[in-house]
Amino acid sequence: MSVMLIFLAVIAVIVFWWMAQHRLTSKPWLEVGLVTDSAREKRLAIEPARVGLGIFLAVVGALFTLLISAYFMRMAATDWWATPIPRLLWVNTAMLALSSAALEWAKLEARRGRSDTMRAALLLGLATAVLFLTGQVMAWRELAAAGYVLADNPANSFFYMLTGLHGLHILGGLAVLGRTTGRAFDGHFPARRLHLSLDLCAVYWHFMLFVWVVLFALFAGWANDFVDLCRQLIS
Repeated sequence: MSVMLIFLAVIAVIVFWWMAQHRLTSKPWLEVGLVTDSAREKRLAIEPARVGLGIFLAVVGALFTLLISAYFMRMAATDWWATPIPRLLWVNTAMLALSSAALEWAKLEARRGRSDTMRAALLLGLATAVLFLTGQVMAWRELAAAGYVLADNPANSFFYMLTGLHGLHILGGLAVLGRTTGRAFDGHFPARRLHLSLDLCAVYWHFMLFVWVVLFALFAGWANDFVDLCRQLIS
């Protein structure tokens, strides 16, 4: 239970920070002055998309929180043998971090009006995300070849389930990112809508990177030490 509360607290901090950054906690009915048609259209076009993404990420965060809590409870059983971490996961982590950084770079270049650099950054983010998924499949094959199959051990089952679920979310994000990249090469696509798509893709990618870092720490055993430290501080 304490693990779930800690993870939920971290998710809540991230959500409130993100809401404050995008002024989703503002009260427009208290604002003084005339609201022009263009300002009203811009607010209606942007805020629902950001709110929708925030709700979706909150649900995804809650799902992974429950699974991580189940992981900690199940690992206390006597039939639990920790799954070894393939070295390839280090490379995969670097690929996902590079992909997240590339999307942030693309967002900044779009604001500066540098279309060519923005497109290059988007292609880099797309390519490194594909490499991450490819590396995850290769890590699965490496573990299976070493005898760590899905039904052999509860730890193996959790490893495949958590990494597979995370991979599915990355795959879904790739579909949106691919569409956004195609729009970036379309000279007739509205710049404001493209900037919105870039912002949402970057937020989603940063969140998926955060989830993966938590999962990687969980599989490597670092999360156990962190949770023990938090329990000592709470008690």
